[in-house]
Amino acid sequence: MKQLIVGDEATVTRLAERLKRASNHSEYQRIQCVLIRAALGSSAAQIAQLLGWSTTTVHVLHSRWAKEGDAIFAVQARGGRHHQHLSTEQEQALLAPFFERAQAGDMFKVAEIQQAYQEQVGKTVAPSTIYRLLDRHGWRKLAPRPRHAKSKAAAEAA
Repeated sequence: MKQLIVGDEATVTRLAERLKRASNHSEYQRIQCVLIRAALGSSAAQIAQLLGWSTTTVHVLHSRWAKEGDAIFAVQARGGRHHQHLSTEQEQALLAPFFERAQAGDMFKVAEIQQAYQEQVGKTVAPSTIYRLLDRHGWRKLAPRPRHAKSKAAAEAA
């Protein structure tokens, strides 16, 4: 059988140093997977049992490490705004006049922000898009109470 991971001292030392600098759990486990094989010569089944992975996952990772090297340890973060209309800076610029009005104590409706957003983007958007935009920038819905919490309707009528 072909030896995918050579357990020479330089490789083990390099992997051990990289393990100390791992930035997240996923990267840490990937390094462990290769390091255990290089340092101890454990089988894929033993490594899978130690890490709580399947044997196939260990085989795939070892094979990828033999082909790609340390590049397999860089795990890409998931998520992100892949379908954004405006960048965060553009959104801040759009909200700036509304922020000034809010600082002055003025009230406005989300429909006004939606109208400005649609003019800048050039197409219609749902109100939920605007509510998510406001949430991203730390805004929250404030509305005046219709009446005071401790008011007495009978006293007001008199």
